[in-house]
Amino acid sequence: MSEKEEILSTYLRNFAALTEDDITESRACWKPRKIAKGDFFNMQSMVCNDLGLVVKGIFRIYYSDPETNEEKNLFFFSENQFVVSFRSFISQNPCWYFIEAMEDSEVIFISYKDLNGLYERNLNWGKFGRLLAETFFAYAQSRTEEFLFFSHEKRFLRLLEEHPNIVERIPAYHISSFLGITNPSLSRIRKRLKDNQLH
Repeated sequence: MSEKEEILSTYLRNFAALTEDDITESRACWKPRKIAKGDFFNMQSMVCNDLGLVVKGIFRIYYSDPETNEEKNLFFFSENQFVVSFRSFISQNPCWYFIEAMEDSEVIFISYKDLNGLYERNLNWGKFGRLLAETFFAYAQSRTEEFLFFSHEKRFLRLLEEHPNIVERIPAYHISSFLGITNPSLSRIRKRLKDNQLH
C-alpha cells in the first residue's frame, strides 16, 4: 500500500468508521493528483465532479465577481480535510467558486459517479455520505455564524485553530479577504495578540 493509500485508509476509518473491506471495495475508485501552486481543483461555472482528500498542501475556495474581478475567499482546506464545492458536487450543477492550490499540493480523489455507486451498494458508504453532508453543512453554518456573532479577532483565532500554520503558508491579504477586513486591520489584530502573549 502506498503512503497516500495509507493516509486515505486511516482518514476513512476515523471519519466514518469504515472497515478494511469497505475501504478495499473503494480503492480502485480513488486516484492521486498533483496540483501545482496557482492551478485549480475546480473552476467557477464548471460542475465539481470530484471529492478530494488533501494529502499535502492548502487550497482556497473563492468567488470572483465577473464584473469587478474582485475575489472573496470563503474557505481554506488543508491536510486531512476533504476539498470540494459540495453544493455543485451533490447537485451536479455548475460551481459558483474557484478552488485553487495555494502551494504545490497533492490530493487523492473520487468521482461523483464512483462515490454514488458505493452509496448504492454498501450501507457503510451510505453512512459516509451522510457524515460528509453533515460536515459540509457544519462548515457553511459555522462560517455564517462567525460573521454574525464573532469579532474579527475571534474569527482569526478560529481560523488558526483549524489551520494552525496558515499564516506562514499563505500571503496575509488572502487571510484578510477571508476575514472580511483590510490588511492593516489584520496587522493590528496580530500585533495585539502577540502583545497579549508577552504579558
